[in-house]
Amino acid sequence: MKKFLPFANERDSLALDDLTIENRLDRLEIYGSLQITKDQTGLRLAKELKEIIDAAVHALEGETLPDQLPSPDIERVENPFG
Repeated sequence: MKKFLPFANERDSLALDDLTIENRLDRLEIYGSLQITKDQTGLRLAKELKEIIDAAVHALEGETLPDQLPSPDIERVENPFG
């Protein structure tokens, strides 16, 4: 697995099975699915997921955090199709 530093940039993304983890400066976006089976493959995937979550927790614990982030600004545009 490539080195994934949570909250480090706006470009890194990785996949574990059908689970996608995308890096953001202020959040991690996690979506999809992951089957952790009771075999060597499941053990490997569980360890990889744990490594990512542990790194995120470590990064969060090292900062002074607000109670909650504000909602992101959303730019609304007119529908070009009607």
